[in-house]
Amino acid sequence: MVDEQQWQQLKLELKQAVKERIDYGHMMSDEELLEVIEEEVFARSAQRFIPAGRKRSIVLDVYHSFRGLDVLQPLVDDERITEIMINAHDRIFIEKDGIVTMTDTAFESRERLEDTIQAIVGRVNRIVNESNPVVDARLPDGSRVNVVLPPVALNGPTMTIRKFPAQPLTLDDLIDREAVSREAAELLTRLVRAKYNLFISGGTGSGKTTLLNALSQHIPPDERIITIEDSAELQIRGVPNVVRLETRNASTEGKGEISIRHLIRASLRMRPNRIIVGEVRGAEALDMLQAMNTGHDGSLSTGHANSPIDMVSRLETMVLSGAQLPLDVVRKQIAGAIDFFVHIQRLRDRSRRITEISEVIGMNEGEVVLQPIYTFQENGERNGRIVGELRSTGHAQAHTYKLQMYGLT
Repeated sequence: MVDEQQWQQLKLELKQAVKERIDYGHMMSDEELLEVIEEEVFARSAQRFIPAGRKRSIVLDVYHSFRGLDVLQPLVDDERITEIMINAHDRIFIEKDGIVTMTDTAFESRERLEDTIQAIVGRVNRIVNESNPVVDARLPDGSRVNVVLPPVALNGPTMTIRKFPAQPLTLDDLIDREAVSREAAELLTRLVRAKYNLFISGGTGSGKTTLLNALSQHIPPDERIITIEDSAELQIRGVPNVVRLETRNASTEGKGEISIRHLIRASLRMRPNRIIVGEVRGAEALDMLQAMNTGHDGSLSTGHANSPIDMVSRLETMVLSGAQLPLDVVRKQIAGAIDFFVHIQRLRDRSRRITEISEVIGMNEGEVVLQPIYTFQENGERNGRIVGELRSTGHAQAHTYKLQMYGLT
């Protein structure tokens, strides 16, 4: 009986044998590489019995170590897994169906994990090293990747992969999952089509990007959209005239950084109908608000906060971190730029729900005033799942001139 350690040793021997057969003067195709691996596996199976199922898994594992993401590839390929958390080369956790568990998967060494990290960030022209130990990147399928290296990460290289479905969820999908009511979804659809400026708030992993993707599918196809992100992950479908912009980190010499602020300013000269900023975290909030205030109606963005009111406060702090402006001027910018806040939460049963849609109705005594149009009402639990719905508060929408202008009242 062959134990798991012996199978791992066999894979190491196979990797070494394949390396020795690779001609680095010739770009080997995927098919050629697979053929070489299969030849080596069959050669060893002639010496000792390898079950057919094990044979196939060994071929794929060795192939992924050269062309894929090594031991992570099966996890990335599993559509039910939404998050992969690598705390160390031999401590890998996943989130599947909303539940986080530790896996038996492990890299053969810390060095192999580091090689995989460098391969991932290198594909998107990012640099990560001791002097620049934190970086955001993405996989070819659009999955978001965050890497933290020592000395910042005390226990060794750490990587988190947030996966997104190949087909972005629609508002109908979110209705089916009870994330939003049909009535509220119809309101959001009208708001997007009528070019109201929307800001999505929520905590980490609450579904802000998923909601942003769903809303963007209701943008008319004859418009020009500029998307701006730290790491490109938005999936705009149905609009052909889309320009995707992505930030760039500084080089090892500290030069060449392109920030979200730079990209927002550049986008204003690209004749956009709408600007979509994937997430605002700092001083770029001012540039986003100014873009919304200067004729770029229908713009969308997201940010981290615990509620719409909290998001207003966070935006104030973000703007003030990069500009010496009076607080009342900042608040007027927010009130003039954003029409609606949409808040999404991950509740205690791990479900993701829109819990508030609030309209910005203006200023009162120097404060930005929000009026909730829909709020989530909880009605207890059933089989471990929260029972509740997004209900109208009874407040009518205050500003309807855009709806009237687009014939959507």
